[in-house]
Parts: sequence; structure tokens; C-alpha cells
Amino acid sequence: MNRSQHLGHRMARTVVLLGLLSALAEAAHAAPINPAMAGTWSLAAADVIHPDGSQARDYGQAPKGMLVIDPQGRYSLQIFKAERPRFASPDKGAATPDEYRSAVMGSSTHFGTLSVDPAGQTLVFHIDGASFPNWEGQEQKRSFELKGDELIYRVVPRPNGDVPVSVWRRMN
Repeated sequence: MNRSQHLGHRMARTVVLLGLLSALAEAAHAAPINPAMAGTWSLAAADVIHPDGSQARDYGQAPKGMLVIDPQGRYSLQIFKAERPRFASPDKGAATPDEYRSAVMGSSTHFGTLSVDPAGQTLVFHIDGASFPNWEGQEQKRSFELKGDELIYRVVPRPNGDVPVSVWRRMN
């Protein structure tokens, strides 16, 4: 084998190795999760715990939502305040600023991949897309408990100290 062939062979191996490393990194990012977490979950509660320890409804009295997690850890999550007012116009583009505000503040949606931090009971949401664009590309960690058909997680405290808590019940 001449020098040129040897260098070409080394480059080809390097490209293959880089491809394998990239595939492994992607697999680790979307590694299979605990099979007990996979499935479809219905929102049972979307509350907030205030710094003084009191608790309140974060998305109204009867929030609606769904969390779908596949066995590879891909997820889609939607939470909606049931009391969101309808827009006066059937044209979404003709809404008032107050209507837009109510729609945005009355919902939280995002999707991406989910993993469990092996160091503890922490879910890690790797957010690809979100109704709040600032979350896109972020990793968000949430402490959680999985008790049979109930999944409860706490979001990191908001700037005002409130801690959102979501309670999900398995649908399937």
C-alpha cells in the first residue's frame, strides 16, 4: 500500500469513527427509558406551590393535558387551562392582544426527547420545540415520582419562587 492509499484508508476510518460517535451520542440523548414511563398520560393536576408553602391551581380548576412518551424517550406534552376564553373572531389572526395573552398564558406545550438522570429521580426534558420559543434547545430537569399509574414531577422554581407541580395519570 502506498502512502496516498494509506492516508485515504486512515481518512475513511476516521470518517466512519466520527459517524459512529455521532450515532452513539444521538442514541445516548434519546436512550430508551424505564418502560413503566412509556405510554399516554392524562393531566390530573397542574398546581403551583408558593414560597410560603401554600398551593394553588396553576392552569385553572380543570386543566386539560396529555403527555405521550414512546419507548425510545421521544415525548410530546400539552397543558391547557380549561377556562381560556374563545376568540371573538373565527380568524386567529384577528385576535386582540388580550385574547393572544390568554391563549399563550393558558397553555404550555413542548416536544423532544426525555431521559432519566441516572444519579437520581430526575427527568431531563431535551426540548426541540415549544410554544414558548425560549425553551427550544434547552434541557430542563424535573424531580419526579412514579407510583404505579401516576407520574408526578416538580419544575424548577420560577423567578418568583413558585414551584409548578404536574400530576399525570396513565391512560393506557
